Amino acid sequence: MARLGAFLKGALGLSRPDRESIERVKALARAARPFPPETAFAVNEIACTDPACPGIETVILIMEPGAKTRAYKISKPMDQMTEQDINDAFGS
Repeated sequence: MARLGAFLKGALGLSRPDRESIERVKALARAARPFPPETAFAVNEIACTDPACPGIETVILIMEPGAKTRAYKISKPMDQMTEQDINDAFGS
C-alpha cells in the first residue's frame, strides 16, 4: 500500500514532504492538546485520485498508550498546514 501512495504521488508530480514539514506538523499536533509525553505521532500526505477527494490530504495519527489510535485528515498539503487547521481537526 505504501508503494501505491508513492506511485500516485510520483504520477501526480508531487514530491515527498521534507523532514522539517513533518516535524513542524507533529509539533503543532502535540501542542494542540495536553498529550502524555509518551504519545507518538505520525504525519503523512496522501494523494487521492478520486474526484470526491480534495487531491492532497494530510493525515495525523495519534498513538497514546492504552488508547486506540486516532486518525485526523486535513484537506490540504502538509506545507500549508496551520495551527488553526489542526485545532479545527482535533475539535479544540
